[in-house]
Amino acid sequence: MNSIPDDIELVERLQKGDVEAFDLIYEKYSGKLYAFGLKYLQSTAEAEELVQAVFLKIWENHKHIDKELSFKSYLFTITYNDICKLFRKRNYRQKFIDDTFYENSQASSETEDIIDYNSVLEQVQQIIDKLPERQKDIFLKSRQEGKSSKEIAEELSLSPGTVDNYISEALKFIRSRLHKEDLALFLFFSLFFF
Repeated sequence: MNSIPDDIELVERLQKGDVEAFDLIYEKYSGKLYAFGLKYLQSTAEAEELVQAVFLKIWENHKHIDKELSFKSYLFTITYNDICKLFRKRNYRQKFIDDTFYENSQASSETEDIIDYNSVLEQVQQIIDKLPERQKDIFLKSRQEGKSSKEIAEELSLSPGTVDNYISEALKFIRSRLHKEDLALFLFFSLFFF
C-alpha cells in the first residue's frame, strides 16, 4: 500500500473537495483523536462521537483550512475545544435533570405540564421522518444506534467521509426546522442529539 501523502498535500486536495484526501486524513488521524478524546472523556461512545464531530467540522470548513499552518495542531485544537464543550454539556445536562426532577418538590405534576417528553420526542421524530430515506437511515444509525462513521461506512459500503456528509446535511436540515421558541424541544435536541 502507498504511504499517505504529507499534510500539506492532503490539505491542498481537501480544499478542492477531494473526498479521497478527506478519507486519508481520517485514516491518518482518527485513531489518535479517539485516543486523545478517550483519555479525557473516559467514554468510548463520547470519544467516537467526538471524532465524528471533529471530522464533520473539517469537511464543513475544508475550503478555508490554511495549509501553511500545522494541520495536526489545527485538528487537536478543534478536538480540545470540543472536549471542553462536552464537559460543559455534561454539567448543563446534569443541572437540567436536577432542576427538573429533584429540586421541585411538586415535580411529578408541574414538570409534566412544563415539559411533556412524549410530545417532545414525537416532534423530534416528525422532523427526522422528513429526512430523505438514505440520510435518515444513516442519521439514525449514528445518533440512535450509536454507531461510528466507520461502522456505518462498512455496513453500507460507503466511505467514512460520505457518511459524515450525510450526517452533516441531516443535522443542518433538522436545525433549520427546529422552532427555537419551543425551548423544551430545542433544549432536548441540543442535549441529546448533538
